[in-house]
Amino acid sequence: MSTQQHECSNAMEQKIHEEFSTRFGGEGILFASAGRINLIGEHTDYNGGFVFPGAIDKIIEAEIRPNGTDRCRVYSVDIKETAEFGLKEEDAPSQQWARYIFGVCREVQKRGFVVKGFDAVFAGNVPLGAGLSSSAALESCFAFAMNDLFNDNKIDKFELAKIGQSTEHNYCGVNCGIMDQFASVFGKKDNLMRLDCRSMEFEYFPFKLDGYKLVLVDSQVKHELVDSPYNKRRQSCERVAEKLGIETLRDATMDDLNRIKDEISEEDYKRAEYVIGEKQRVLDVCDALERGDYQTVGERMYQTHEGMSKLYEVSCEELDYLNDLAKECGVTGSRIMGGGFGGCTINLVKDDLYDPFIAVVTKKFQEKYGHEPKIYPVVISDGARRL
Repeated sequence: MSTQQHECSNAMEQKIHEEFSTRFGGEGILFASAGRINLIGEHTDYNGGFVFPGAIDKIIEAEIRPNGTDRCRVYSVDIKETAEFGLKEEDAPSQQWARYIFGVCREVQKRGFVVKGFDAVFAGNVPLGAGLSSSAALESCFAFAMNDLFNDNKIDKFELAKIGQSTEHNYCGVNCGIMDQFASVFGKKDNLMRLDCRSMEFEYFPFKLDGYKLVLVDSQVKHELVDSPYNKRRQSCERVAEKLGIETLRDATMDDLNRIKDEISEEDYKRAEYVIGEKQRVLDVCDALERGDYQTVGERMYQTHEGMSKLYEVSCEELDYLNDLAKECGVTGSRIMGGGFGGCTINLVKDDLYDPFIAVVTKKFQEKYGHEPKIYPVVISDGARRL
């Protein structure tokens, strides 16, 4: 952690503790969990493929203490709001942010584990709306805390990730996959994780960037979409898989796809072509990292962007422009990160090119679109933990 990040984290910790002692007296125990990036492997999760995430040095931190009652009192430093709720289904709080915490408590209980009343104050520095999964960080932080404070850490880590995912499904109305919560719980400093979304097996891959930086460039654009493009993309993939007589495109090759080219629509063909290519790109990146070959990693990132833009058609003009600028500046790798239609690009940049790249991208994007992008350097860090 850089000196600046350390000071920022200390200031947040101090603010949390001051609020805690003012509101509840004394002190609690500190827990934290992280936002995440995904280096490569986009729109592969629902196709039974691989994703390649890592936890980052942007966190949600909470000070928590059991209070001997059946009520939970929680204060958000960032929103400056208090929520109080019981632990029965009918006690759900009205505030959306508090539903994440309530949902985690309920999901822990549904699995036969214990949650008792507690007081908590939390804050975070995970940028909102940039696709870094601040909600998963919040869920993982409280799931880890409930496990530690009330259950002697008997709940295994995969179950903690599933508790976060079920919270999204059952209390927040988001039908998400497991990647965000998985990365937030299992994150390990200087390592990315290849998660097989079908078998749920995973392994760590070293990602200690000597001579490179990882930086997100947030377009601050979110295009409002008339229909649900995610569901449409998903249906395309399912139609092709069904035509091939397989469960998901995980088991398809380009030869398989070309065999049925005349029996499917051009759109379905393009969607499947992207997914089949992306499956291989994740595996190529894993091999490249084991060799310390960042050039290949970067090439695959650019190929993913191209596929997401031209074949899967989930990019937008602003993200394509950011990707073009990265190429012009000699950035090693760059692509859209996340579902698309706005949000940010993730960029792998050599140290000596970093400052010039940020200067160019900030100036040119401002000139073209009338606002600066936000710049978030990220470092691969640990996931959920007691501090």
